[in-house]
Amino acid sequence: MSTILITGATSGLGRYVAFELVRSGHVVLAHGRDPGRTESLVEELRAEGDAEGFVADLASLSQVRDLGAKVAEAHPELDVLINNAGVGAGSPGSGREVSADGHELRLAVNYLAPVALTHALLPTLKANAPSRIVNVGSVGQEPLAFDDPEFTHGYGGFPAYCRSKFALAAHTFALAEELAGTGVAVNVLHPATFMDTAMVREGGVAPWSTVADGAPGVLALATRELGTGGYFDGTSPARAHEGTYDPELHKRLAAVTDQLLTT
Repeated sequence: MSTILITGATSGLGRYVAFELVRSGHVVLAHGRDPGRTESLVEELRAEGDAEGFVADLASLSQVRDLGAKVAEAHPELDVLINNAGVGAGSPGSGREVSADGHELRLAVNYLAPVALTHALLPTLKANAPSRIVNVGSVGQEPLAFDDPEFTHGYGGFPAYCRSKFALAAHTFALAEELAGTGVAVNVLHPATFMDTAMVREGGVAPWSTVADGAPGVLALATRELGTGGYFDGTSPARAHEGTYDPELHKRLAAVTDQLLTT
């Protein structure tokens, strides 16, 4: 059985997946932003199996790095990371928001946070290979504007969300190549379309599917050997936006990402 960290576990897809994993006998490390909700979730999970809670605001890169350090110290046996937490498009008509570090909020939480957390936990995951990184992405992908990665001009919530998920997919494919031969598999998936979550409802969208519809793809990538560098639509191998596979884009994205993570 695996020791699995899942971010954004207190609601929606993350909560559902956490219960499925703990019931299957895995050790679940449940991340949440709110201490009370995280503690409550862990109490429920412990009625089913082995679980521990970790609190961090993923809109703060220092808290993301602290989360990685605490998990690595407390659970050196960690062998699966599920980057699930995310921020949606926001309520209709809402303006641009920024993170604690001043980054555009969707880019910060949906992209920079999983990149920073993955980096912090890579030594542990490499030590426990074969291990897995599962990035929860979206079919909604729109190329990042390298001349304005923070989306300061012509901002829109949905395009900002799609840009962050494009970046996450491209990063996944670049990281898979970088980790080739290490035994660490990294994949990205679109779990299901417009699941019945607070994120979707806030965006003014009538849900098309349930979190139960989105869970099988995440669970499969977290617990089964399905290769590396893949994009999945649910449980089916698929193709991400063609731009996410471009090696030159990977180089530009890495340079911009390094700059954003140090500012």
